[in-house]
Amino acid sequence: MPVNGHAMLGASSAHRWLICPPIARLEEQFKDSSSVFAEEGTAAHSLAEIKLQYETGKISKRAYSIRFNKFKAMNSYFSQSMDDYVNDHVGMVMEHVNSYENADVDLEVRVDFSPWVPDGFGTSDVVILADGVVEIIDLKYGKGVPVDAYQNVQLMLYALGVVNIYDLAYEFDKVKMTIVQPRLDNVSTFEIEKDELLYWADNYVAPRAVQAYEGIGEWTITDDVVKFSKVRAQLRPRAEKNFQLVDKYELKEAPLLEPSEIAEILERSSEIKKWLEHVEQYALGQALKGEDNYPGWKLVAGRSNRKIADEETVLYLLEAEGFEDEQILKPRSLQTITSLEKLVGKKQFEELASPYIMKPEGKPVLVPEKDKRPALNSLDQAIDDFDGINE
Repeated sequence: MPVNGHAMLGASSAHRWLICPPIARLEEQFKDSSSVFAEEGTAAHSLAEIKLQYETGKISKRAYSIRFNKFKAMNSYFSQSMDDYVNDHVGMVMEHVNSYENADVDLEVRVDFSPWVPDGFGTSDVVILADGVVEIIDLKYGKGVPVDAYQNVQLMLYALGVVNIYDLAYEFDKVKMTIVQPRLDNVSTFEIEKDELLYWADNYVAPRAVQAYEGIGEWTITDDVVKFSKVRAQLRPRAEKNFQLVDKYELKEAPLLEPSEIAEILERSSEIKKWLEHVEQYALGQALKGEDNYPGWKLVAGRSNRKIADEETVLYLLEAEGFEDEQILKPRSLQTITSLEKLVGKKQFEELASPYIMKPEGKPVLVPEKDKRPALNSLDQAIDDFDGINE
């Protein structure tokens, strides 16, 4: 059993380790981090299970009422909108169930695909078993982007686990996989022959899973690999791939790039921009936690804009000076500070409104050490803070 119940070669990360096997062992060194979105999704799945237990006759109406009311009272993520979206999902599941004759339904099934993937397991939300076909349905509660069921490797691994569990008890030759995203009004279904699924598992999944488990194989860096990877910022093969393009043009003697060379740079520009953004985000996060020190760089407070803390008072003061509302107001608020300074005069506006203007501290940023702003948590910063108090 994997530590903490998490499989190193999980179905949700299969789009990475199937393409780039050695990344799995590398990612294993880093802890999984939760998020509000993940916790909200877990809550939605729990609510869907309660509702589907009742709809499929697995619990009585009384038991459903008790569990549903307890969920509403105890789960901080519950809302009317969640209830509505989950009802949409449940309705779609029951529509699929009712499309078969005498179908059996299992919920929250632990699926084991370890015959092809070492320690491979997962949980399938819904498994529908009917004559000649098995269908799995997966709820995705997020509202980021639509997810397509077509050749979706996470669902295909779950389907393998279902075949592994039910193949002896049920006769089926087709496997269906459906994704329901109620918040995006997206339903996607992919159907495959069982024999084709098993061929994919034996000839593609199994050898790559062995490589991933042993931490070997080719480093293939694609958008799918790095998009949600925990090591995307530190990944040396990714850095080398991007630097190769730069090094290539350092060897050229011609002072101007050819159109074909510019086209090649444009082709890589999107990935290079993403890579730089990921590196910057990672470095800032590590510096804020005090876990890494980057030679030649320091943390400082970022730039920020002045804000009027008490607009009502400033409005009263300007009106008392004889300014008309149409001069000093936008549709929903006061004009910007810069606009008001131009209208009133910078010195007069400062005399009137300075007690009601604040400049919040900017968000921390990493900058070169030559930057004149004092490093956060430094002696210089403390002196600045002290002077600000006594001004």
